Amino acid sequence: MAQANINIRMDEDLKREFDGLCDDLGLSMTAAITVFAKTFVRRRGMPFDVAVDPFYNEDNQARLREAVADARAGRNMTEHELIEVEDD
Repeated sequence: MAQANINIRMDEDLKREFDGLCDDLGLSMTAAITVFAKTFVRRRGMPFDVAVDPFYNEDNQARLREAVADARAGRNMTEHELIEVEDD
């Protein structure tokens, strides 16, 4: 099978982390990217879900900001919402 080169650009920190993780798994970056490409072709699409995490949507963030403000002011607190933490 003929080989081809692919050049990609990515953030240096991301590359360093990716390389380290590949090394931990006993893979080269080339092998990891090849696994991705083969899976992408076999599935005819991304080998993982690509989606926005709903945690970060504006409605949820507004609700969280409101809950934090209420907690700081001592409002709307029930026993269920309080968690005791032991100091080490």
